[in-house]
Amino acid sequence: MSNIKVTLIQTSLHWENPEANREMLEKKINKIKEPTEIIILPEVFTTGFTMEPANCADSNEGKTFRWMKQTAAKKNTVITGSIATKENDKFYNRLIWMQPDGNYYQYDKKHLFSFAGETKNYTPGKKRVIVEYKGWKILLLICYDLRFPVWCKNNFNPQNGFDYDCIINIANWPAPRSNHWSILLMARAIENQAYVAGVNRVGKDAKGTDHSGDSALINPLGEHLSTITPFEEKTETITMERARLDDFRKKFGVANDWDKFKLIE
Repeated sequence: MSNIKVTLIQTSLHWENPEANREMLEKKINKIKEPTEIIILPEVFTTGFTMEPANCADSNEGKTFRWMKQTAAKKNTVITGSIATKENDKFYNRLIWMQPDGNYYQYDKKHLFSFAGETKNYTPGKKRVIVEYKGWKILLLICYDLRFPVWCKNNFNPQNGFDYDCIINIANWPAPRSNHWSILLMARAIENQAYVAGVNRVGKDAKGTDHSGDSALINPLGEHLSTITPFEEKTETITMERARLDDFRKKFGVANDWDKFKLIE
């Protein structure tokens, strides 16, 4: 299996302004000149972490969905990030995985952040989503999901191999708890023998909450492969090496000793 390149976009966001955010992100995406297979945007990248989704939520295949489809086709790469979405009179924090051929997957955030009121304004998802792309299996997560290791847990059996090879977690994770974010990204990589790509926003939102970013790509040994600076806007493309992942899993077969269990969703 081949290596795969991912691009992390750490950026500030315009509050509850989907059009301005699409324009801003399109400029950043158009500046990416090196080859890449996956471009990762932050959580709720069109609005910021609003608790009033009725003001700015998109429909399931609305303007932002169409923008992602057009951009993925133009750049010949996956575009992924979450948006506040309205469906059947309910609101979801919905991650869209848009492929360049127009095929897509969606994941609704399972663990809503009650501390900020997300449980009162959004409906939780019910299922984990693992996508297969170019020989890689990728688990899609959103922000607070990172704190729940059972939901993130990889599994292994000799017949089918690992459930996934990489976690993508997108976030609006506040700066006061940035050390939690960084530690949990490393922990999820180490305990699951997988790469972890975490993309968090920067800047203050309309509530005055500051975000440090601390976006990172971490290998299964818990080592940082990215050089993104906290609190600054930056786009970085990094290679995930398949051979290194496979070799490490073979040499250090901790997966053979994992507890066996089935997640009831």
